[in-house]
Amino acid sequence: MSALADLTPGTWTVDPSHSEVAFVARHLMVSKVRGRFADVAGTVTVAQQFEDSSVTATAQVASVSTGNADRDAHLTNPDFFDAASYPQLTFVSTAVTPDSLTGDLTIKDVTRSVTFDLEFGGVAVDPWGNTKAAFEARADVNRKDWGLTWNAALEGGGVLVSDKIAIVLDIQLTKSA
Repeated sequence: MSALADLTPGTWTVDPSHSEVAFVARHLMVSKVRGRFADVAGTVTVAQQFEDSSVTATAQVASVSTGNADRDAHLTNPDFFDAASYPQLTFVSTAVTPDSLTGDLTIKDVTRSVTFDLEFGGVAVDPWGNTKAAFEARADVNRKDWGLTWNAALEGGGVLVSDKIAIVLDIQLTKSA
């Protein structure tokens, strides 16, 4: 694993074909459902002092995929993300350290601060001469903080969908020329 010092200052862009913006929710309170947003974009501006770096990112709500077309349609309707009215999720960093990324996450025009645990994966040059870097990040959030309140009570107690959602990022960046 490369040291963070290998991440040179400049502009880095998210490589969507080698990145994943995903989430995990409890279903029936006993199992997990995983989903991802396929259409993502982002820019990381690495500063001389890493703590002065910044991140901006977007995910297109209509690109949500859980492996189940009916569930995906439900997630994009007004019960959840309401893709017709709010087509994008956005993130803008407010603080960056080697171990954490804090920023404003906006879903359905509601903005809340989220802190991700951050793990640097390293820097490598691909066979075509492109400099790549990788990060993993994770945060647990309460979906109700963004107005994602739909649920169904279960006969035996509990609810269909957990309030706690894990956001899991596996991001590969490409250094701009």
